[in-house]
This record gives sequence, structure tokens and C-alpha cells, in this order.
Amino acid sequence: MELGEKLKLMRTRERMTQGEMAAEVEISLSSLKNYELGLRKEVSALALLKITTHPRFKKYTLWLMCDEIAPECGQVSPV
Repeated sequence: MELGEKLKLMRTRERMTQGEMAAEVEISLSSLKNYELGLRKEVSALALLKITTHPRFKKYTLWLMCDEIAPECGQVSPV
């Protein structure tokens, strides 16, 4: 699964619009849209850091980066 698809799953699992997620993690709405649509394949290191360290999304970090979960550590999948 592509990173953009994963970002979309995380966002929808949290019941957020693209605009809400972009604002929460402080990335541009156009960047988030392009990630989700697959128009931009590479996510900047800064954007990835903002997403994976945000309190609302850090529970998905291991899944987002490695396709793994660790419920005992609070790491889950949105699916």
C-alpha cells in the first residue's frame, strides 16, 4: 500500500477532512491532497515528522512506516 493511501486511511479513521488533518499537522492542504491522490509519491521528512509525532496520529507510526502493529506499545492500524 502506498504512503498516500495510508495517510487517507488514517485520516478517515479519525473522521477528519483533508483540511482538518492538514491544519492539525501543519502541512499544506495541497500537499496532503497530492499525497493521498498519489500525485506526490515522496512525503517530505518534515511532513512525515509532523504526522508521526502528532498526538492524534502517532499511534499509527509503526504501521505507516513498517506495515507492523504493536498493540502492547499502543501502535495500531486504522484498518
